[in-house]
Parts: sequence; structure tokens; C-alpha cells
Amino acid sequence: MIDVVAGIDIGGTFTQIGIVDPRGRCSETRTIHTAAFRNIDRFLEQLDREIRNLMNVRGKTVSLRGVGLGAPNANGLRGTIEYAPNLPWKGVVPLVKKFRKFFGDRPVVLANDADVAALGEMAYGGAKKMKNFVLLTLGTGLGSAFVVNGHLVCGHDGYAGEFGHVNVKHNGRVCRCGNRGCLETYVSATGIKRTFLSLLAARPLKSDLRKVSAKEITSEMIYHAAGDGDMLACEAFATTGAILGRALANVVAITGPEAIFLLGGLSRAGELIFKPARESMEKNLFPVFRKKVKILPSALKGQNAAVLGAGTLAWKDLNSL
Repeated sequence: MIDVVAGIDIGGTFTQIGIVDPRGRCSETRTIHTAAFRNIDRFLEQLDREIRNLMNVRGKTVSLRGVGLGAPNANGLRGTIEYAPNLPWKGVVPLVKKFRKFFGDRPVVLANDADVAALGEMAYGGAKKMKNFVLLTLGTGLGSAFVVNGHLVCGHDGYAGEFGHVNVKHNGRVCRCGNRGCLETYVSATGIKRTFLSLLAARPLKSDLRKVSAKEITSEMIYHAAGDGDMLACEAFATTGAILGRALANVVAITGPEAIFLLGGLSRAGELIFKPARESMEKNLFPVFRKKVKILPSALKGQNAAVLGAGTLAWKDLNSL
């Protein structure tokens, strides 16, 4: 019998669940729609069902030892999700306390979604031999993790590294957190859609996406349009990458990373986002850092770094017992 853990990546749009063995192999996964569950208790009941279904697929060959979860605005020190702007549950959610009821004495551990993705990248991906790197998740919002001297930076209260909520434009776009001008309102799947729609309204250039209602346009549509040469879609990516690069130049000046990893839906646009981000970062870097810091895609292609990272979180907790 093989010991396994459940790794869960709670995202603003989807939640992914996987069964992870001690070698980082995730052979079974399930996905549910996060926003469909306005009630946190119903959501956790569904997560429990999905884990049990995944375990049943493997039958008696595996034994569940624990559960690791990654979520936006998660505080691993308190086991809570607190005031997450991109999740349907408001205020402070005692996630670990609620979820432990399903698992008896088996440990349930929680961390910020980008932090667990960084653990996955460090354990099984491109950051395997790195002690200093930054990881950004570009999804519904923008998550971030900072690893310095081999350790995640958590701060005194567990919230350090909220890069998505640094201010990049005075009195800029309204963010779901309540502030204006946050980076994630420009650099995320929702951010690039807002940029594209503003370009669509301001420029008389031809675009096939003019035939689509604004509500139905997605970042994936903008990516495909850019690949087909749509000038407005290409400009949206160039603008998004330039804003990201300028912000990353500030990060490099503070943390001096060896590399910056991008993952999540927006990163799958490849050079459409990577090229302008690299160029903008290099242009704005303090000279001593130029040509030293790589911007890379996650090496965990075809795998969910956050699910693996959540599994790693659970294994680390078990090994510390």
C-alpha cells in the first residue's frame, strides 16, 4: 500500500484536486467550479466527495495520510482565508478548522496559493536547485511567492508577498480588494480583458472580437486573436507585459532573485507576454542587475504546480511530526 496526500488548489474560477505520492507523482485529478459554491460548507463537502472519489479509483492500493490546500489570501499561520477578493466567501473563513472535521486525526494544512505553487516548483520543477526566486501565478488575479535563501517569505503575520496588490498606477483601475491601481487589475486574465476592451473602445482598428459581446470575451480569445495577428489583441499583450516588466524591475531591486517563474492561464500565451515583460524589466532595472535575472515559464508543463505544491506542503507537515 502506498501512502498519499491530497493536494488542493483553490482558484478564483476553478478548484483542482489531486492525489500526490511521496515522489511528486499526481496520477488522478478532479476539477470543480469554485464560484458555483457560495456557501463554504457546501464547497468543503464537495471537496471531500472528490477526494473520496479519487481514492476509490485507486482502491485499496493507497492510504490517505493528509491534505494540503493552497488558496488566495490564505494565512497558513492561522489556517484561514481572509478577505479574498477573488473568492465567493467573504470575511475570515476558518478553512482548516472546518475541513478537519472530514479527516479525523489526519493533518490538514493551508498556505497561500502562490506559496504552494513555489513549493511545487522548488521540489519538482525549474527551481529545484535555486535558493532565490520569485513565482507569479497569472490567473483570475495575480498571486506571488518570494523564496529568499531557500525559505518562503511569509512576514510576521503570514501575508508578506502580496505583489498583486502593489500600486502601479495612481488612482488607476478599481480592484476587488477595494484599492485602486493594483497590479493584478492590469496583469491577470481579467486585467488583460479590461485592457483589450479599453483599446477596442478607443481605437477604430479592425478586430474579429468586435463581433463578440464584451461580457463573453475571455483572455483565451484575446490570445487566439493575437496569434492571428489582431493588432488590438497584440497591443493588449504588449501593454500588459510592459506593466509587468516595470513591476518586476522593482522586485529584482529588492530581492535579487536568480529567476522569476510565470505560471497560470495568462503565462500560457508564451512570448506574447514573456517578450514584452523581459524587455520592460531589463529597460527599468537598476544597472547592476541587468542581464542576470531570467523570466521563465514553469517547468511543470502539463502538471499543476499548485496541486503538487499543496501535496508537498502536506508531506512537509507529515515529515515534521
